[in-house]
Amino acid sequence: MKQFYYRTKSFFNTIESKIAFYPTLLTFCGVLFAIIMMLMENRGISRYLVDHAPILVVNNGDTAKTILSSFISGLISVVVFSFSMVMLLLSQASNNYSPRLLPGLISDKKHQLILGIYLFTILYCIFILFTIQPTGNKYQVPGFSVLLGIIFTVISIYAFIYFIHHISQSIQISNILQGIFKTAEVSLKELVDDEEKVVENFETSEKWHEYHTETSGYLQNVSFTNLVNICEKEDTLLHILPVKGIFVLKGIPIFKSKKRLDEKTVKIILSNFNFSREELVSDNYTLAFKQITEIIVKAMSPGINDPGTAINGIDYLTELLSLRMQKKDSSVIRRDKKLYIKMSVVTFEELLYNIMASIRTYCKHDIILVQKLLLMFHYLLKQEPKDDNYTRTIKKEATNLLKDAKEAIANEGDVEKANNMAEKLNLFL
Repeated sequence: MKQFYYRTKSFFNTIESKIAFYPTLLTFCGVLFAIIMMLMENRGISRYLVDHAPILVVNNGDTAKTILSSFISGLISVVVFSFSMVMLLLSQASNNYSPRLLPGLISDKKHQLILGIYLFTILYCIFILFTIQPTGNKYQVPGFSVLLGIIFTVISIYAFIYFIHHISQSIQISNILQGIFKTAEVSLKELVDDEEKVVENFETSEKWHEYHTETSGYLQNVSFTNLVNICEKEDTLLHILPVKGIFVLKGIPIFKSKKRLDEKTVKIILSNFNFSREELVSDNYTLAFKQITEIIVKAMSPGINDPGTAINGIDYLTELLSLRMQKKDSSVIRRDKKLYIKMSVVTFEELLYNIMASIRTYCKHDIILVQKLLLMFHYLLKQEPKDDNYTRTIKKEATNLLKDAKEAIANEGDVEKANNMAEKLNLFL
């Protein structure tokens, strides 16, 4: 049941990340609400209010048509302006920080909801405008529905004011980094909480039977509950080969089975792998490390040269790496104390190397960033790791950083300062 929840959550995350999801949903709500109001007008709600609360009803047909027409044209202009601002935000984030940030910014629910409010009001006003029909020398005016159109337009105006405020905040790199960090933090903590406290030994799968994928895409989630049921039924064990979040190409090995499986069973197993054409931090925490690393690298590129942003990125990397040190490098699925499935994972050594390999290339010449990275290593060494090999990996990367820094920094005083900091922090003891 829990794996079904994760699978459903992953599917919803993919749909929700589309910029048109909430606007489309609220557009249908606007049409539906307008139809409901038409039915209520036919039942005489406006006539009732004219008799009991005439101040709430717009009872002049020409006035109602003018009001609704003005609202529609004005809100369409607001939608165009707001959409242009969103595109400007995405373009600036892509150019200044990283193109990988775009899915996260597009999936910002606040932007989508605000655009949806505009469309809700526009569609509602259009449908209500159609109901104003002449009857003899007078118009049949849905007075109460027109009043609701005025209220929705006022709400849209306030939503536009909030939109201007929020989009000015969204483009700030500190808020972008914080958003990436929070999403990855939630994913990592869930994995740490779900992890088994006792390290289990899984059988070697070198001579097991390999089976290939029939599709391609980013491996988002796997329905482990169903796979464990299949393992029990077929009396076998499974080893899932690709790392979660990696792009899997059609035809490559995707899992191994201890026992040879028939074609029908293989297809059932493959149906429990969830693929997507885009990456989301909520589905793959390692993407957060990649995004923050790219922000740091882009900030230190010659065209931008923004060490302040790089320092902010290192701060968030430090906190995420300390959280990753609480997670084991192995991942197994068991039921009733029996192991059934082994998952391939990105090891801490691979993760830290990939991060530092990029950062060293662009930051090794800057003594301020070298000092910041050495402080990061010092902080990580103070944490209690899940595996003693994590400490060895941290010291190894710190050594590599110092070697590159000595070659890239020409000033002897800067080199001496870096050496003194390394000795002071006892990185190599």
